[in-house]
Amino acid sequence: MKIETLEQLLERDCALVTDGIRLHAAIRPEHPALIIEGKVITYGQFNALLNQVAHSLQNQQVKAGDVLAICAANSLQYMAIFFGAIRHGAVVAPMSPAASTKALQAMLLDAAPALLFTDASAHAMLDGVIAATGLKTVSLDSPGPGWDNWLSDDTSEYIRATPNPSDPINIIYSSGTTGTPKGIIHPISMRWIHSSQRMPQLSPATVFMISTPLYSNTTLVGVYAALTRGATLVIMTKFDVKTYLELAQKHRATHTMLVPVQFQRFMNYDGFDDYDLSSFEQKFCTSSHFSKALKQAVLNRWPGELIESYGMTEGGGVCVLEAHKYPHKLHTVGKPGPGSDVTLLDDQGIPVAPGETGEIAGYSNARMTGYKNQPALTEEIMWISPEGKRYLRTGDIGRFDEDGFLLLMARKKDMIISGGFNIYPSDIESELGQHDQVLEAAVVGMQSDDWGEVPVAFVVLKAGAELQATDLMAWVNARVGKMQRIKSLHLLDSLPRSSIGKVLKKDLQQLSSKL
Repeated sequence: MKIETLEQLLERDCALVTDGIRLHAAIRPEHPALIIEGKVITYGQFNALLNQVAHSLQNQQVKAGDVLAICAANSLQYMAIFFGAIRHGAVVAPMSPAASTKALQAMLLDAAPALLFTDASAHAMLDGVIAATGLKTVSLDSPGPGWDNWLSDDTSEYIRATPNPSDPINIIYSSGTTGTPKGIIHPISMRWIHSSQRMPQLSPATVFMISTPLYSNTTLVGVYAALTRGATLVIMTKFDVKTYLELAQKHRATHTMLVPVQFQRFMNYDGFDDYDLSSFEQKFCTSSHFSKALKQAVLNRWPGELIESYGMTEGGGVCVLEAHKYPHKLHTVGKPGPGSDVTLLDDQGIPVAPGETGEIAGYSNARMTGYKNQPALTEEIMWISPEGKRYLRTGDIGRFDEDGFLLLMARKKDMIISGGFNIYPSDIESELGQHDQVLEAAVVGMQSDDWGEVPVAFVVLKAGAELQATDLMAWVNARVGKMQRIKSLHLLDSLPRSSIGKVLKKDLQQLSSKL
């Protein structure tokens, strides 16, 4: 096989991240690809491991286009399955171990995977689902059929058929506990844009800290780009401030991707300034509201540039704020990035006049194929411009200032973002409504220094009910996913409503701040 240079690879219209891994294994086989749990995995070793996974999938008669689900914590095996599947041609569907059993069952039924990879913790939670669906599983640690027994010894180069840019590469599931969560299908073309264009500053000299879960799109954007460009990834199996700082100092980290709640925890950590972080060149942030005050604190105390991105897992337009260059624009999320166009729409889907507020819709070539098995929802999120371009509607409300920087005003949707994860109030409200003493419920987000936002519930009980708020909160928190657990619950005689009967959630948010 002809060995390309990295520059030649990046000039391709479309390729795979695994092409980059193979290239770096050929030209710098001893260069560290991964550092995880104290173990260094070189590009040569990682490339061989991906070949083993691909041959294993072939031996299992997994076909190109088949879905593989992963529900587990960060690990070397997780990375091997994810990128070995891409090399083989399978489609990866990572799923959150923090989701409720009901949500995971809905995701698995929707994805219909040929194989499910789990670790011990996730496997215990999914026992019933596995039994009910008859899914073939492979345990990344134990119990169940083991990784070592499953993995082929064949390290020879596995060459997949030439992929089509529109072929799916992964499916990212939105949160949810009722119904079927949305499976966001990413095509190869979208991930190649992430790999080759989104973080052009990365290089083999980069040491990139990964501390968020591998099932998160926030994490994967950085991982795809770093591996394509030959960087070293330092991967944490679970985030905590002290361990992160120790690893960053030890390995002389240059780059990282974090969510705002992590930055807040760093700024609140008493020993933060005792660590040498002078090696950092850039810090990336996305996923939820990043306050002006927190951005300023990070700029003041953490060396290196600070870059915030605003966009959706579904793709479309992205706005980028280079906070270090525009300290007077920290209240914004920046300007549309390269290759992106962002417009604002009124309630009739017509672009608003300059300076006016509207729903944010974005366009770029990096966008999803659609929601798996949900064509109506796919059509609903699209807006077609007069020129025929397909924009994705975000459901967020914003306006551009006089310099073209985007300000986020409010969320059109009621989504709560806690620790970088999306929480839909309707899911929790539906669970509360299942209790036989609950008449109605409303859930809103309350600001939190630790999590960004946390869900708070307001409930009206049925006449004659004697249920205590603490008991109801314990009941619902046992039924929802870990990230969806409510922080507090308040009993009301009635919910505030508009003249047409709509629950006034702004009133509830104001009330929650006083309680």
